[in-house]
Amino acid sequence: MQDYDEATAFLGKWGHYQITIFFLLSIGIIPNGYVGLSMVFLADTPKHHCRLSNSSNVTLEESSFTNLSLLLPMVDEKVYSKCSRFKTQLQDGFNETTLETEPCLDGWVYSKDRYLSTIVSEWDLVCDNNWKGPFTMSVTFLGMTSGAFISGHVSDRYGRKIVLFGAMIIQTVLSFIQVVSWSWEVFCILCFFIGFGDISNYVAAFVLGTELLGKAERTAYSTLGVCMFYAVGYIILPVFAYYIRDWRMLLLALTLPEILYIPFWWLIPESPRWLIAQGRVTEAEKIVQGFAKKNGITHVGVIFQQIDTREYTLLNPSARENHPHNFLDLVRTANIRNITILSFLVWMTTSIGYFVLTLGTPNMHGDPYLNCFISAISEIVAYTAAWWMVNHAPRRLATASMLILGGVILLFIQFIPPSLHVLTTVLVMIGKAGITISFAIVYVFSAELYPTVVRNMGIGICSMGSRVGSIISPYFVYLGSFCLLLPETRDQPLPENVQQVQPVTCSCCPVGFHHSAANSTKTPTPQEVQVQNNSVYFLPDSQLDQPME
Repeated sequence: MQDYDEATAFLGKWGHYQITIFFLLSIGIIPNGYVGLSMVFLADTPKHHCRLSNSSNVTLEESSFTNLSLLLPMVDEKVYSKCSRFKTQLQDGFNETTLETEPCLDGWVYSKDRYLSTIVSEWDLVCDNNWKGPFTMSVTFLGMTSGAFISGHVSDRYGRKIVLFGAMIIQTVLSFIQVVSWSWEVFCILCFFIGFGDISNYVAAFVLGTELLGKAERTAYSTLGVCMFYAVGYIILPVFAYYIRDWRMLLLALTLPEILYIPFWWLIPESPRWLIAQGRVTEAEKIVQGFAKKNGITHVGVIFQQIDTREYTLLNPSARENHPHNFLDLVRTANIRNITILSFLVWMTTSIGYFVLTLGTPNMHGDPYLNCFISAISEIVAYTAAWWMVNHAPRRLATASMLILGGVILLFIQFIPPSLHVLTTVLVMIGKAGITISFAIVYVFSAELYPTVVRNMGIGICSMGSRVGSIISPYFVYLGSFCLLLPETRDQPLPENVQQVQPVTCSCCPVGFHHSAANSTKTPTPQEVQVQNNSVYFLPDSQLDQPME
């Protein structure tokens, strides 16, 4: 009996089919790099002040022509009030304390030195409504949280391809509708479902590529593929935002390229691993034979052979598990329960560090477009380093060391004087690079930890965990060591069912439940070994019966 990687080893490495799948799925990730982060520019708050009753369009930039100090109160030295104005113009002999102020009854005037319009200036999301801007981003992440939770279950039950393209449709169609949003409430509701589609698309593409590609291509796809092309989308964002200063036109320009993904439906197949786990061996056989044909392999023969005997049913756990898998399978056994809990914590702390730095980059000292562009470029370097580490370093050590490095640097930044802008920016980029590396590796790590039957659900739950728990964000540097408790997966075959999940261990001893530790010292019987290594597919008898060399 052999696992999927062994059964498909005859396809070779980096053939025509592997390269095609690698680039098709990676290119599909590009919109994910700017969809969620576009709110940095779409919801930015321009300089503004109350609309003046006697001059409805005077801005701060025109203060040389009109003395705004006679019309607006000062809240700080050289800073005009943004939410109040004098009821009457300030005259000689009076001071600010003797005149009454009033709210901005006639609305606001917004500076156009950086943006022609944003959703903030469109719907006056300032002063008493200033909470609505950040809330819009929170709604997007809430949609991502829901998408990670729901899409994983749907993908493991109905297929990776259905979820991948269904999420693409949701994301694209609703983005077009969002361009013509007539109120903030409508825009906000659409943000929820766009976030839902965004994370569902990303996770499904990641899992599908992990299962379609072999071991040699899998690590490259997980770092140089999805992560690198995500960074390409991130680079596109500040470039588009720099040249397109109106939020509706910017959103339209970012959405139009997504139409080009329609032909991908006929080019990207379903996961043969998932089909086999569902007992649809014939369909998986046909897909893999198509891969062989693309790689120039003509004489393939039977690749998978399903044995439906009583002995097989008794020995093979996957054969007995004919029920639909659900989220309870992520905590059903001690091994997978420990992995789920620890992975949830690692993803949560890693994502907190990543998004805090990414979303805050444009607010740093200097030009926001340049800062965002530099931040995106730093991810290219980080993902290249992640690819090297995935190939040469243990998963646990690589993830923990980069996460702790990023956290230590960010803690050190608190002691840098505010006047040293350049040093602060450099340290932020280094810290972000460390966290970005750990984020890239943890995707690979989790995909290798979870078995095929619940892999999308597992990564979905982890991704959901990455969107919550901001209350513990100051402590994420300490929580990075949790990944040292996870089992090592480098150079290990992907598990196919829940029974094949590795136990949680540390460097010196098991840390699982008591009965797991006790069982680890028992010598397994031949039947138990067979149960642990069984899969639902086999090489043909003619290949199995060949003598060992």
